[in-house]
Amino acid sequence: MTKTKDQRPKTVDISAILLAAGRSSRMGAFKPLLPFGESTVIESCIINLRSAGIEEIIIVIGHRADDVRKQLKHYDLAFAINPDPDSEMSASIACGVELANPQAEAVLIALVDQPAVSDEIIRQLIDEWRRTRARIIQPEHNGRGGHPVLIDLVYRNELLTLDPERGLRGLFDAHRKEVRRLPVESPYVAHDMDTWEDYAGLHQEVFGVSPAET
Repeated sequence: MTKTKDQRPKTVDISAILLAAGRSSRMGAFKPLLPFGESTVIESCIINLRSAGIEEIIIVIGHRADDVRKQLKHYDLAFAINPDPDSEMSASIACGVELANPQAEAVLIALVDQPAVSDEIIRQLIDEWRRTRARIIQPEHNGRGGHPVLIDLVYRNELLTLDPERGLRGLFDAHRKEVRRLPVESPYVAHDMDTWEDYAGLHQEVFGVSPAET
């Protein structure tokens, strides 16, 4: 049983991959399970993805995998294991893509440290893909690119073999003419949440209060 409220018909041709395998070493606390409003960071990400209508959500876990599974036990999710939490993002992307439904036509790659990216922004990416069939769609705010990114699975093999050093940037550079930048009003697509100061500032900005002590 899923603890989220769906607001539109299910999207079955797009799989979401939520990257949450890292150690959060710069944060000084485990990022996915930090409080975010009345929920946690990772649950906020899941709720936004589900509310955008995405049916298949794959969580890529590694560090503290059992704790994440326990926290999310009430959600209908798939889990992919990255056995090396210190690996580059490309390794986690490959883990998620390997588990994606073979019927999926595209993947939405989302970051766990962006819990304020709303379902509205995710729907804009999906709608843009359906309208234009652009093969790579990246949101941008004030000219700055961000996440989540929507990538057509015509590039499945390339997603499975991304250069560890260049990651998605290498894919974008190799297919520059296929990249569609989608301007959005939300600054949160281009905000990373790497440090405690980033986290506390985002929580204050979104909810008007400092995060609860952990």
